[in-house]
Amino acid sequence: MILLSASEVNVDMPLWALIPFVLMLLMIAVGPLLFHHWWEENKNKLIVSLALGIPTAAYLISQHLSDALAHQLLFDYVPFIILLGSLFVITGGIHLKGDIQAKPWINTTFLAIGAVLASIMGTTGAAMLLIRPIIKTNSERKFKVHTILFFIAIVANCGGLLTPLGDPPLFLLYLRGAEFTWFFHMLPEWALTNALLLTIYFIFDSYYYKKEPLENIAFDRTNIEPIKIRGNLNFLWLAGVVVSVAFLNGQYLDFVHENHYLGFVREAAMLLMAGLSLLLTKKKLREANKFTWVPIVEVAFLFLGIFITMVPALLYLAANAASFGINEPSQFYYATGALSSFLDNAPTAVSFHKLATGMHIEGANLVAGIPEMFLTAICLGAVFFGSMTYIGNGPNFMVKAIAEENKIDMPSFFGYMIKFSLIVLLPVYIIVQLIFIH
Repeated sequence: MILLSASEVNVDMPLWALIPFVLMLLMIAVGPLLFHHWWEENKNKLIVSLALGIPTAAYLISQHLSDALAHQLLFDYVPFIILLGSLFVITGGIHLKGDIQAKPWINTTFLAIGAVLASIMGTTGAAMLLIRPIIKTNSERKFKVHTILFFIAIVANCGGLLTPLGDPPLFLLYLRGAEFTWFFHMLPEWALTNALLLTIYFIFDSYYYKKEPLENIAFDRTNIEPIKIRGNLNFLWLAGVVVSVAFLNGQYLDFVHENHYLGFVREAAMLLMAGLSLLLTKKKLREANKFTWVPIVEVAFLFLGIFITMVPALLYLAANAASFGINEPSQFYYATGALSSFLDNAPTAVSFHKLATGMHIEGANLVAGIPEMFLTAICLGAVFFGSMTYIGNGPNFMVKAIAEENKIDMPSFFGYMIKFSLIVLLPVYIIVQLIFIH
């Protein structure tokens, strides 16, 4: 874990220095909506990141804050990209195919499995592994949009709460000192949220199943292809990544404390797992998954700009935390959730963690330098509310795009909110807050 020095924490960062960070997040939010074709080119994302990031870096260096910038890039950005890249490569070598009956209980089981896998292989990995099989399974059905919507909520978001691998904001908080096993304590929140969403989905799917034309049901019963998994060796490399994140750190390796650069042994192990996956997975399996490097390159380019431009924001939050009036767990939950709905949830979680550290609360029950209840609220808000819009979490748009490739008429940006997230997801998240976050 890298901490800012006392002089960096107390630096008088002007508010205008946050403008590049705000612009970076606004571009991510509105780019796909206002100029889709230009924005879908990764080179243009890199141009935006550099156009906003280079002036920010120059300003930080001029203010003698180069150490904060270097720490952000080396000890946050690099591990972040290596983790996502390793999971992306390894899960891209696991191919799941088949076409079973699209009965409500089968679809619900699909989503439940996805909720478990999301914490093991990440929401992106689980979503990309399961989205095409569930679309194939439901290809004979007329009513299937609701299945994709609940898939986004459960598999691409809420399922990934139990480990640092589950969702990017959790990994960044892990890097700030939360132990790997600490995230397990959110099992009750994970279980309740996913149980409620699966129950609601089963009710919806049962209703729509009864409305299906009889010829669709008959065709679905006769057009059966058993589920098959290929590329099983990649589960070994996936386990290697899990072990690396859990055990190759300062908690178990004393030499990491002698030189923090030795902590990159974790990233070296993850790169090794990814390399073995690339070397030993048959090319045909990746072709069957339509594997390309485009999504991970997109993430690398976008987050380069995010991680650079967020340094002034983090310093500002650390110096001005007491003036924001956010001092209750429920306030952290909803504030983190509100921003995670419309901005990317990873930098949002980091920003509110920095806000909490700036409050300088002392006590025995601290995790990652802040009260445990604050950290829990930030985690829950970032992970759950990332499903409130298509732009709240990376896999959301990827799932939407794949569904539309398969001729599924998905709701618009605001249609998703009005028809689904505000009336289905938000009440569930409020229930979770009332029970667990006080």
